[in-house]
Amino acid sequence: MRIAVCDDEEKFRTQARDIIDKMAGSLDVTVDAFSDGRKLLEAFDRNPYDVLFLDIEMPAMDGITLAKKLRERTDSIYIVFLTGHVEYALEGYEVNALRYLTKPVKEDKLREVLRFVMDKNSTKRQLLIKEDGEEVLINVSDIIYFEAQNQYVMIYATDGEHLIRYNIGDFENELKGDGFFRTHRGYLISLAKVKKLVKSEVLMETPDGEVSLPVSRSNVKTLKEALYSYVEDSAF
Repeated sequence: MRIAVCDDEEKFRTQARDIIDKMAGSLDVTVDAFSDGRKLLEAFDRNPYDVLFLDIEMPAMDGITLAKKLRERTDSIYIVFLTGHVEYALEGYEVNALRYLTKPVKEDKLREVLRFVMDKNSTKRQLLIKEDGEEVLINVSDIIYFEAQNQYVMIYATDGEHLIRYNIGDFENELKGDGFFRTHRGYLISLAKVKKLVKSEVLMETPDGEVSLPVSRSNVKTLKEALYSYVEDSAF
């Protein structure tokens, strides 16, 4: 995900980048900062951004004008306005702004916006697998867990099961930023589908009811921490 911050105040640009970098963690997120809307447009034309935080009151080009020029290029971006004057809010409807953040921006409000956008993007994430000689796309949000079966991996998803020749460790690396956790050498689970953690077992939600999966003794503590962190980051 590519994020741009455009504000003529260096203090805010630095603050925003620090918060976003901290939230992103191991996720594939790039954050660029601009003090001039014209430079942002030039960069956008070379490589578009997914989320834009735009200060409304800037000397060279105000945020509303900048947003209109961005909307001429695409509708598939999130625009968040930064302002000290709420009367600008009505103008924001013209460019379908996601939200207004009043300055000075509170960290928890910025985090709310980022969580919302990250959740929206994660639901669109898809995994490309090769099953029975054909390439198949699976929504990451539909995956419940992976089970290693010798040289194969069984993917249990809400739409059914997929048996493919693959290494479960490769999936662990690919999905480490998508809320998945390796509970055991043979299992990789979606934290979003966990119903309960009981001693050395984790109960998973499936369309057919609960499924109990093993958790290695060495992973119990880190799984609890991962679940607490996941719930905290998902609540807003």
